[in-house]
Amino acid sequence: MKCRSTSFLFCLFILVSSYGYAASVDSIEVYSPKMKRSIKTIVIKPSSNKVSTKQFPVLYLLHGAFGAYNNWLLKVPHIKDLADQYGMMIVCPDGGYTSWYFDSPIDSSYQYETFVAEELTQYIDAHYPTIANRTARAISGLSMGGHGAMFLSFRHANIFGACGSTSGALHVSVITQGYGVEKRLGDPTINKQYWNDWSVLNTIEHYPKDSLAILIDCGTEDRVLAMNRAVHDKLNKLKIPHDYIERPGEHNFIYWNKSIDYHFVFFHQFFAKGVK
Repeated sequence: MKCRSTSFLFCLFILVSSYGYAASVDSIEVYSPKMKRSIKTIVIKPSSNKVSTKQFPVLYLLHGAFGAYNNWLLKVPHIKDLADQYGMMIVCPDGGYTSWYFDSPIDSSYQYETFVAEELTQYIDAHYPTIANRTARAISGLSMGGHGAMFLSFRHANIFGACGSTSGALHVSVITQGYGVEKRLGDPTINKQYWNDWSVLNTIEHYPKDSLAILIDCGTEDRVLAMNRAVHDKLNKLKIPHDYIERPGEHNFIYWNKSIDYHFVFFHQFFAKGVK
């Protein structure tokens, strides 16, 4: 911003006001009783310049494989602006290097389904000014996080009223090496039921009694596009309402920097309607 001397005070006022009402970022650790350890989490709270006790809807935003809790904030920093623009809190938990957001049947140190869906949501509602209701709680994520968001929302629709996936790896039963699924679910022959039932492609067969608002998007040059199309086709076959988007892009943060904007619009509209 360029200011002439005669309007310097006015410009200064605008700048101070803008920064004064910026979203706040907390870096916290949330203890998981089930895993018996603390999990790092980012919480972004929108500014509340009118009513200090205002309560906010919450978007839980999950990172991908080999990522961490601060990926979204560091690589898509404008989510702070989106939090302010749409008046919603954002919670980014650490999901382990390759947890896939499962409660691992073979590793007690990886119990991320319970952590995200139960322990974390309860903690956030107890310590932040949230609207503690499924109609004001959504979950989304990229790649592994997209799988996690849909997996958790279908299995915990009493907690989440809406879910999203951007470039989601939505069919884990075919990801047999290189991405840690075998470390979480064990031998695919011995634990065949987990590999089958916990893949989003099959999890969606059990549509919850509580309706879900669902958004799926993927880039047309993305290596997981076939998985997304398969889930889209199956949702149509099952007559499960959802929004599905394909647009140019690959499996990278160039794409996710743009795709996340659509998710905020989608969830903002969901929160505004108070869908149950």
